[in-house]
Amino acid sequence: MDRRLVETAALLHDIDKALPADHPLRSLGHGRAGAAWLREAGHAELARPVAAHPVMQLDEPGASDWIIDAPLEDRIVCYADKRATQRVVSLEQRFGRWQRKHPEYADRLAETLVMARHLESGVCGAIGVRPESVERLRWVDDALARAGLAERGRGAGGEDRAGDAATGRGPTAAA
Repeated sequence: MDRRLVETAALLHDIDKALPADHPLRSLGHGRAGAAWLREAGHAELARPVAAHPVMQLDEPGASDWIIDAPLEDRIVCYADKRATQRVVSLEQRFGRWQRKHPEYADRLAETLVMARHLESGVCGAIGVRPESVERLRWVDDALARAGLAERGRGAGGEDRAGDAATGRGPTAAA
């Protein structure tokens, strides 16, 4: 596994949310827009895991095969996105939040949660950790603080309010 690739892609997975609203790449959708921007910026190696991370990708045809066959780096970035807000939470907490914020997608998100559990099982099995042992790497909080993002978007209870609430889009944008 290429740890640097995973860490860098995990930090940049939502880069398309920083694009101006009228940027032409935005039409590609969340994840794909960020991947295209990274390719254009000369970082093609990061494009694949960034493109594959949005939550609703787990609801696409072929997702079952992807969960098994995709490069481990891509699966780790996708899984990390399903467990992280301002802190690491369970899949149930993360999906519950998306279901509350986007009740119009509740049924689809419930189905996607099943796929996320398969992803979790595969990733955790491949790297030899139990899901309840997953935690944020120590350097992440320091990096966020240096970037001035440590307190950005934090609600009562430490929940991240940035993400999808800032874009006003559905759960694809939340990922």
